[in-house]
Parts: sequence; C-alpha cells; structure tokens
Amino acid sequence: MVTMAKAFLLDLSLEELAAELRAWGEPAYRARQVWEWVWRHLCLDFGAMTNLSLPLREALAERFRLALPPVLAREQDEEGTEKVLLGLEDGTSVEAVLIPEEDRRTVCISTQVGCPVGCAFCATGQMGFVRNLTAGEIAAQVLHFARILREKGERVSHVVVMGMGEPLLNHEATLKALRNLNDPRGFALGARRITLSTVGVVPGILRLAQEGRQFNLAISLHAPDEKLRRKLVPMSARWPLSEVLRAADAYALATGRRVTYEYVLLSGVNDGLVHARALAKLLRGRLAHVNLIPFNPAPGLPFERPSAGQIELFRRELLAQGIDVTVRRSRGIRIQAACGQLRSRHLHGVPRA
Repeated sequence: MVTMAKAFLLDLSLEELAAELRAWGEPAYRARQVWEWVWRHLCLDFGAMTNLSLPLREALAERFRLALPPVLAREQDEEGTEKVLLGLEDGTSVEAVLIPEEDRRTVCISTQVGCPVGCAFCATGQMGFVRNLTAGEIAAQVLHFARILREKGERVSHVVVMGMGEPLLNHEATLKALRNLNDPRGFALGARRITLSTVGVVPGILRLAQEGRQFNLAISLHAPDEKLRRKLVPMSARWPLSEVLRAADAYALATGRRVTYEYVLLSGVNDGLVHARALAKLLRGRLAHVNLIPFNPAPGLPFERPSAGQIELFRRELLAQGIDVTVRRSRGIRIQAACGQLRSRHLHGVPRA
C-alpha cells in the first residue's frame, strides 16, 4: 500500500486551506480557527487545537504536517545575532538569521537553496543553484525565530528577504509566503516591516509594483556602471541598469515607497570617490536611499573590506552630492553571518576566515 506524503500546511494560503476543509464538509470558520492556531499562536500540534473537534484534528494530522525544519547547525555572537542552518525534507538545507537591535527583532530569510545569480563577492553564489523553496519553507524560517522570541516575551518586528537566493526568481512562492506573514488574520506583520532584496529582476519588480502592498524594495546595485556591475553581478547582464532603474522608479511611483539601493563596498574595486560620484549621478532625482554595506569577509572570496576611513569618505561624498545614505552596521562577522557561509562549513568543512 502506497502512503501519500503529507502536505506542508504552511504552503497553503487561508483561502486554500478553507477550500480543503470545505471539501471535507467543514464550515468556513474552521479554516480561520486553524489559521489562527498556526499563524497567530504559533501552534505546531493539531492535537492542541482544542476548539476543533477530535475527528477534525485527526483528519488534519493525517493530511498535513506542521513541524518546522530541524536545526542542523547554529551559531550566535556576543550581540545576540543568531544564524541557523535548517534541514529540509529532501536533505537540502537553508540559512536564516535573527538580528536583535534595540527594539527591533529582524529575521533575514532565504528563498532558494543556493543561488543562480553568482555574485562574485557572495558565498552563496559560489554554491550554484539547487532549487526553489516552497512558500511554507520560506515562512517557516520566520516562525522558527518567532517561537524562540515568544519564550522571551518578544516577537519578530521585521523580515528582510536578503538570505540565500534571488527572491524574484522564485516569485510565486516568495510572495505567497510574504502575503501569509502579512495577513492580519494571522501573523499580521505589517507590509512596511517587510523588505525584499533583488539584484534587479525587472519583470519581478514590475509585478511586485502591482501587488498592492507596501513592501519595501531593495535593489542590490553594487556598482554605478554597467561594466563593473556585470563583473560583480553576472546575472545583471540580463537586465541592463537603465531597465532596472526604470522598474524601480515604477515601483516607487506605484507604492509611494522609497527604493533602497544596496551597495557592497569592496576595497579597491568599487569604493573610490569616482564610484561615489558616479553612483550619485545615477540616483539623483530618484526616490532613493543608499545602504552601504562593508564587505563581510568569507573564505575563498578575493575581496577585502575597505578601511573605516574609506567607508566614511564614500558616505560623505554621497551626502555632499545630495544622496540619502546610511552605512549598515556590520553584525555577525564573528559567526560569518553573511549568507551561505554556515551552509558551506556544514556541508564541506569550509574553515572560518
């Protein structure tokens, strides 16, 4: 006798869950009850859903699984930044990071196992692409940390889709996960507290602009000109910089939200004043903010972090040119929290830098 594999309940939207239960002859409010147990109360045990009948709880347990991916490896630094490697059903694994800072509890999540983009400075890019994550596997990373924070009387305040993978190359699953996290009937994380980062997948940005939600958009720029950008971000050759900027402008117009341009500073590569001036010229007049990210060193990557003085010179030049700019505070360097590094060490025994 062949046993049908259980579906992962986190892969469903509330409407899909309601349709499933309706087919069982259950009223619509039952789906809302299950949804609240899972997404609001973070309950992973059907047996504990005490306002459901015993037959329904048994039917749910027979049809669905709810267990979150197990932790294969975990590291935490002295500031509380915590990275976990989560094991998936097919034997692959994915990383997620919790970044506590003052009154914020930010979870950085992944959307793919590996990444097809191949950024020259990224540990994940050196792995290649394995597969897309499902909506449930994406959201489960947030719920993992949400349950831990709940034990401290805290909750996830922000989610950044900046981990392993290119989210807009896994558009449907990524947006489904974000809609579920945003749903006010459950997890209820505000759209403005969710940031999606992309290397500039133009069709995905344009679709996102029509989503009708005020998610924050971040563009991984990393260079102010086409030639250098193609060296650092090979996939950028598919979407010229001019097209990426037009799509970002369309997003800003549709949502009224400022677009963040992420710029990883690499010593001697893209951190000169000439680069800062070119970047300012590119973004001047746009609804834009630049987030400078000093390179986080990783084994096997041929780049160095600029000095603090060089980073400050770059920042001041952008300010002088009228560009709104911040420098991302480096978190998790001791535990190598940049995406891909924990997975590489776990799979291949890659040493620390």
